[in-house]
Amino acid sequence: MDIHENAPVVARSRVQVAAEPQAVWDVLTDLEKWPTWKTDVRSLALHGALKPGTVFVWKAGPGQITSTLHEVDPPRAIGWTGSTFGIKAIDTFRLEAHDGGTLVSEAESWEGLVARLFAGRMRKTLQSSLDKGLAELKAEAERRVVASARQAAERQRRAS
Repeated sequence: MDIHENAPVVARSRVQVAAEPQAVWDVLTDLEKWPTWKTDVRSLALHGALKPGTVFVWKAGPGQITSTLHEVDPPRAIGWTGSTFGIKAIDTFRLEAHDGGTLVSEAESWEGLVARLFAGRMRKTLQSSLDKGLAELKAEAERRVVASARQAAERQRRAS
């Protein structure tokens, strides 16, 4: 699944994460835990398994968003469409092993009347949102890797 390159609002962001792709995937795809680490997400309910066609409803920013998963390719890619306030969005994530960690790329497009009318301002808003969201994903994935290593070391110490 790809974004609409010619949409009025398009943004892209990338971040290098010091964690293996599976660890990043586990954070990114545990959707119902998003409110614990994504500061813009207030709630999220996944209505089914993590597979294409599954709907999730979440609150972020000023409103509620209804999204449908369209691509789930562990641990390489996930993408969905969503709509709120007349804006139709496509959001995709790509994960690839890189330099001992994971390079995460996100791309998103917004279409609809509101996106066309306020394209300049909305581009800035979307770019800021992607940059912030990937920084939060990086922080949470790296935090979990460190916590897991500490737990393993503690278990090993106790077993000795």
